[in-house]
Amino acid sequence: MNTEERLEKLERELYAEKRRARWLLAVVGLGVVGAVAWTLATTTSTAQAQGANSGPKVIRANQFILEDGTGKPRATLAVEKTGPRLSLADETGKDRATLVVEKPVSTLILKDETGKPSAWLAAFNWGPTVSLADETGKVRAMLDVNKDGPRLILKDETGKTIRSLP
Repeated sequence: MNTEERLEKLERELYAEKRRARWLLAVVGLGVVGAVAWTLATTTSTAQAQGANSGPKVIRANQFILEDGTGKPRATLAVEKTGPRLSLADETGKDRATLVVEKPVSTLILKDETGKPSAWLAAFNWGPTVSLADETGKVRAMLDVNKDGPRLILKDETGKTIRSLP
C-alpha cells in the first residue's frame, strides 16, 4: 500500500470517526434532555399523586447522578467551577464519555475500555477540531477547520508530524 492509499484510508477513517462523534454528541444531548424530562415528569406525577398540586416547577441542583439497577453510578451531570460536565460510565464504572462546556472550548472526549482518551471533538471560538489517539493515548491524527480552511495533520508513533494538509 503506497502513501497516497494510506492517506486516503486515514482520511476515510477520520471522516467516519467524525460522523460517529457527531452521532454520539447528538445521542448524549438527547439522553440528557430525556433524563431531565423524565425527572421532571416523575417529580410532577409524584407530587400530584400525593395531592400537592402546587409542587415545584423548577428543580435546582449542582449535581445529578444516575445509577443502574445495582446502585452503580453510570451518568453524572454536574456544574463545576469551570462549567457543566456530563460523564457517562460503562458497566464497570469506568468513565467512557465526557462532555465539558467551559471557556474557551467545549469538548466531547471518548475513552477506550482502559479509560484512555482516544477521540476528542472540540469546539473552539476559531473553529472545530477532531483528534484521534492510538492505543497508547498519543494523538496520531487531527482535523481542524479555521478561517483559513481545513487542515489535516498525521503523526507517527513518536509524535512527529509525517503529513500535513494543506
